[in-house]
Amino acid sequence: MPELPEVEALVEFLRSRTKDLAVVGVEVGSITVLKTFNPPPEALVGAPVDAVSRFGKFIDMDCGGTHLIFHLARAGWLRWSDALPATVIRPGKSPIALRVRLDDGSGFDLTEAGTKKRLAAYVVGSPQQVPGIASLGPDPLDPGFTEQEFTAILHGRRAQIKGVLRDQGIIAGIGNAYSDEILHVAKMSPFAIAGSLDADAVARLYEAMRETLAAAVSAASGKPAAEVKDAKRAGMRVHGRTGEVCPECGDVVREVSFADSSLQYCATCQTGGKPLADRRTSKFLK
Repeated sequence: MPELPEVEALVEFLRSRTKDLAVVGVEVGSITVLKTFNPPPEALVGAPVDAVSRFGKFIDMDCGGTHLIFHLARAGWLRWSDALPATVIRPGKSPIALRVRLDDGSGFDLTEAGTKKRLAAYVVGSPQQVPGIASLGPDPLDPGFTEQEFTAILHGRRAQIKGVLRDQGIIAGIGNAYSDEILHVAKMSPFAIAGSLDADAVARLYEAMRETLAAAVSAASGKPAAEVKDAKRAGMRVHGRTGEVCPECGDVVREVSFADSSLQYCATCQTGGKPLADRRTSKFLK
């Protein structure tokens, strides 16, 4: 799933490629992708691309005051083409969920792998009309998001810290991968209870969050859309590296599996050398 750093890189890429261009066509290839009906996609046609920005994991293209907003979900991606084919996509006949054509012949497709169709696009007059944006927590890289605000967010929460980091209504933009990375850098168990962290632990976590995300944004910055995924994978310390060597201490990277996801961690770095047990059978470490 694209998270804050990858989405930021895609925004930067789109911003540079769409400068001074206008939308000349929008084709919907999947009946499930479009979550709004008024205004229709045709409202974007003829409008200039005035700005491209990010809200958490959402990408917002402001086209003359009408916004095309999309969320790539777990298996979605943006595929850019300097010269889109002239063939119009047919609903249900292509892996392409949405195509946007620009007036120089370029444009992009939104695609989604797998059978679970969660990629979402919205055509709205304001970003705040998208429910997922209206409910977002603060952006962790916002200069105004201070350690004091982070402390206040964690205070009293009887939830595991990994879940708190991933909750978009609490903090925007962090998902499964970067929560693993942040917690590894902070040397903290993913099952630690957020409200039980002392001041030193909160400070360490805040610094790890900001530094990890900023470094990932920097690594992805300037890369074409097709290369952003590889940059993410190459930069992971523990996420997706089960069985490999921890780059910090040399221990093996371990995994805890859930119904539809998994987390990776280093026991030596994060849990005092004690492996985390399966949540269905054993007590969580704190």
